[in-house]
Amino acid sequence: MDRSTTTLVDGLAFAEGPRWHDGRLFFSDMHRDRVMAVDADGRLEEIAHVEGQPSGLGWLPDGRLLVVSMTDRRLLRLDPGGLSEAADLSGLAAHPCNDMVVDAQGRAYVGHFGYDMFGGGSPAPASLILVQPDGEVGVAADELQFPNGVVITPDGGTLIVGESMGARLTAFDVAADGSLSNRRVWAALEGAVPDGICLDAEGAVWVASPMSSEVLRVAEGGEVLARVPTDQLAIACMLGGDDRRTLFILTTTSVEREECQAQRPARIETVTVEVPGAGLP
Repeated sequence: MDRSTTTLVDGLAFAEGPRWHDGRLFFSDMHRDRVMAVDADGRLEEIAHVEGQPSGLGWLPDGRLLVVSMTDRRLLRLDPGGLSEAADLSGLAAHPCNDMVVDAQGRAYVGHFGYDMFGGGSPAPASLILVQPDGEVGVAADELQFPNGVVITPDGGTLIVGESMGARLTAFDVAADGSLSNRRVWAALEGAVPDGICLDAEGAVWVASPMSSEVLRVAEGGEVLARVPTDQLAIACMLGGDDRRTLFILTTTSVEREECQAQRPARIETVTVEVPGAGLP
């Protein structure tokens, strides 16, 4: 494959949480406090304003959008009348929440930092929070090293989460009630910091690695099948397009909020791949 990327849109503050939905790429422009959508021609639309910094996105079975509000640690729902609280996560997350996957039943799995990353805190384990469709909140898995991107296989039976500070992808079996078990290392990623991830139809995971400025296609067990280098930090990725063979890569030069607001360094880049996307998100 040609591993050179094409810029779809630039001038963003900090793009995160890409999701392909209804023919467009939805994402959070986190440091501008907006959920956005972009079409194949680069036309942008603002979907919602989220004062607490939006991150992970997903949809309920009835089509309503769920948004992780990072700094106030809430899960929001976009109703016809605007945003409302779907769940309060602050009792289980003392520091910002981040990425999320929503399953076919409308259950949301939300990660969080586990420590005060921007305030100089020392890394500490965090949990993956499970929000039931009725708003009930519990811990799906604990002792994770900065749980970040999350995917669910097409059969709904396996959840894979990237542990950014653990340099690995960790898998769980998903029970009928959404609970997780049989924790195992799906892939160790030496030299990489897994951030956003997505799944393809051959069961490989695309992993955005900001510190090595690349996106990796990884097989279970850790073999790196392909690499797409980026000239900025690769924050997240998503397979989309009409045939789900367009790999959208969200990149930036900085993660600092004030810098990103002033410089607008973030881009959405694309490259065509051979194997289409699968599973959730």
